[in-house]
Amino acid sequence: MSVRLAAALLLALSATGATAQYPSRPIRLLVPNPPGGATDLSARIVGQKLAEALGQPVVVENRAGSNGNIASELTARAAPDGYTLLLAADSQIVINPHLYARMPLDTLKDLAPIATLVTTQMVLSVHPSLPVKTLQEFIEYARHANPPLAYASIGNGSQHHLAMEMLKARAGIDLVHVPFKGGGPATVAILAGEVAAMFGGNSTSAQIRAGKLRALALASMRRSNNAPAGIPSIGEIYPGYDVTTWLALFGPAGMPEAVLARLREEVGRLLAAQDTADKLRAAGGLEPFVTTPEEFAAMIRADYAKYGKVVRDSGARLD
Repeated sequence: MSVRLAAALLLALSATGATAQYPSRPIRLLVPNPPGGATDLSARIVGQKLAEALGQPVVVENRAGSNGNIASELTARAAPDGYTLLLAADSQIVINPHLYARMPLDTLKDLAPIATLVTTQMVLSVHPSLPVKTLQEFIEYARHANPPLAYASIGNGSQHHLAMEMLKARAGIDLVHVPFKGGGPATVAILAGEVAAMFGGNSTSAQIRAGKLRALALASMRRSNNAPAGIPSIGEIYPGYDVTTWLALFGPAGMPEAVLARLREEVGRLLAAQDTADKLRAAGGLEPFVTTPEEFAAMIRADYAKYGKVVRDSGARLD
C-alpha cells in the first residue's frame, strides 16, 4: 500500500470516527440579530432543546450587522463539521443576494440547509381613521387616493417593503414607500397617522389587539389560527400571492451527511414536542415548521426566484 493511499484511508477513518461521536463538544449557534427579537428567542428555545437532545451545550452567539450577512459569512467560512450553525431568516438567504451589489458569500452554495424551524405571519394593517374595513375596500380607496397613500416598512428591501410592492403590482395601485429603521419606529409612524398602512408582525400585533390598528389581511396564501379571527389571507383574493416568513437552521456547505441527518432528526423531534410548540407560540406567534430536505430545498429555490423578481421590479438596492 502506498503512503498516499494509507494517508487517505487514515483521514477517512478519522472523519468517520469524528462523525460517529458527533457532537463531542459545544456547538456554536450564530444569530444574525440582537437579543430579544423573534430570531433570537427562537434560537434560545431551539438551542436549549437541541442541547438536551445532543448532550452538548448549544451556545447562542448574537452576531448582528449587515442585514444578516455577517452571521452568514461567519458560518460559511467555518469548518463544515457541525460545530458552527446558523439560525437564519429567509431574507438573509433569498433576498439579500438580490439587494446587495457585492455579497460576501453565495447563500445558495456556501451554506447547507439543515432544517426549517418556524414560520410567522405578517398582517396588513391600517390606521383606524382610514374609511376601510376590508382588503378590497383598501384597494379601491388606494386606487382613487390623490395624493397616493403612504405606507411604512421596517427598511428598504425588507419583506415588509417587498410584500407591499407585490400587492401594489397585483392590485394595480400606487403607494408611497416610507422606510424606517425597524418595526418599532414604523409602528409609531402608523399610530401617529404619518402613514396609512403597513405590513407588520410582532411590532403591530399588540396594537391590533388593542384596537389601535385595523387588521385587513394576512400576507400569505391561507389563513392562520394565530391571526385575528376572521382575517383573510391575501392569497384568497389574489391567488399565488404569498409572503410567509420563515426561520431555519443552516451550516457551512460540505457538512457530513451523517451530521446533517442527526441534526435533522433531532430538530424534527423537538419541533413535534408540544412544550416546544407552546414556547414558540408564546414568543410571538411563531409556528413550528417541519419540511423534508427536498421540500426545504425547493422552497429556497422558489423564494429566491420570487424575491429576485420583486427586487428587480421595485428597484430596491442596499449598499
